[in-house]
Amino acid sequence: MPTSAATLLADGLAGAPGGPATVAALVEAATRALAGACAEREGPLPAQTPRQVADAVREALGPLDGAAPPGPGHTVAADVLTRLTRALAAGAADPAHPRCAAHLHCPPLAVAVAADTVASVLNQSLDSWDQAPAATAMETQVVAELADLVGYRGEHAGGVVTSGGTESNLTALLLARDHALTASPDRDASRHGVARAADGARPRILCGKVAHFSVQRSAALLGLGEDAVVTVEVDSQHRMRPAALREALLRLRADGDLPVAVVATAGTTDLGGIDPLGAIAHIAREFGVWLHVDAAYGGGLLFSRRLRGLLAGLERADSVSMDLHKLGWQPVAAGILLTRERALFAPLSRSVDYLNPTDDEEAGYPSLLGYSLRTTRRADVFKIAVTLRALGTDGLGRLVDLCRDLTLRTAAHVVGEPRLVLAASPSLTTVVFRYDAGEHSDTVNARLRRRLLREGRAVVGRTQVEGRVWLKLTLLNPDTTPDDTASLLAEVVAAGDAEAAALKESR
Repeated sequence: MPTSAATLLADGLAGAPGGPATVAALVEAATRALAGACAEREGPLPAQTPRQVADAVREALGPLDGAAPPGPGHTVAADVLTRLTRALAAGAADPAHPRCAAHLHCPPLAVAVAADTVASVLNQSLDSWDQAPAATAMETQVVAELADLVGYRGEHAGGVVTSGGTESNLTALLLARDHALTASPDRDASRHGVARAADGARPRILCGKVAHFSVQRSAALLGLGEDAVVTVEVDSQHRMRPAALREALLRLRADGDLPVAVVATAGTTDLGGIDPLGAIAHIAREFGVWLHVDAAYGGGLLFSRRLRGLLAGLERADSVSMDLHKLGWQPVAAGILLTRERALFAPLSRSVDYLNPTDDEEAGYPSLLGYSLRTTRRADVFKIAVTLRALGTDGLGRLVDLCRDLTLRTAAHVVGEPRLVLAASPSLTTVVFRYDAGEHSDTVNARLRRRLLREGRAVVGRTQVEGRVWLKLTLLNPDTTPDDTASLLAEVVAAGDAEAAALKESR
């Protein structure tokens, strides 16, 4: 007897007739497994070592092609999904837990997760109109709305949904590189390479000393080399010093180098520093250099009526990146890259016979292929569109304000705790601090963080400021209360006391 297609396909295709109902049943089973596993885990992460987590995952996976027959009333798909959901949730770091506060890793909104499921069922690909008709139109409109929010007025702005800040920064710097190096048709960096296009000048990228590491990585990928990145001095709040930027540009000009781009940061990953965007934009324009603003973290301030003024000058940038899977509460991935002029994406433009032939475009069938480094690209715009319509910018802004207020209250609590030291007043929603153990502070802070992880009690971030070990809370959960963060800080102090005592005994 021939095997049915549904059996071969583990309960069938999501988009087939009856497929959405099957998806709903499977999601319901997974949801029950999620709830059970999270209740059993109790804390923000498993109270296990990395080896124990890996062993539990290995056991849950079992051998490939070695699954046991399903139980009565179940299917292979449901059994496997339930078992592996339990394993994943039991071993997860849960960003919705108030003691999970290490990284720029937000708890997503339920409506956005539901929308993400719809996007997965439909499985559109945004590299050609005939693979994603409505999604192509939706991304075009949503990008235009976000460009308007940044301050790019008129109909000429461009943009694309990306996988996040790293892809956005790489794409922006590619556009900036080609803009700077394409002086004539026979000196085209994309076609002839960087060396020929540069014609002896060394291309350079300038950024603050604490800019995201993806700037250096992008320089390497673009054939410029990490050494092409010139870091500019910052102040105590990790903000680029405009005077230092001007000095660096004058020095490069005197050396015969070619500044390709200035990268300003609106929200550094540690102290949340926001560079003085207006002053930097003025200098970049004076020297004729592309200005890219990495607002992957701080871009969410645009939703807040109270805080958006901190991004004054953002509209003067040539390109801006922002991540809505940070202060936008989207499931990963939901990055955005915006440009002041759509034409600036020209270096990515491609006409491919089997995707976007020229006569199709001329006949009114638009393609987004020329806006992305990727070809196949899912409709991540859908969850963003749903969220913007469900909450509006003001609704998202209230969530931003809640997290900002929580951050200030938490920083005040740190100041009031004798055994903790605050690194600096918060700029966004991070609190950088440490347990004061005198000359042994670096060792104790590193160990207390690992103790909290090992015991499954808290997920606290770690960083370095001026060569010393500091801890970090990144507060992106609008449901977290000041009592929650007070409890979290108490856990830190207790772990610090224990590690300080253990270190003393060992000496």
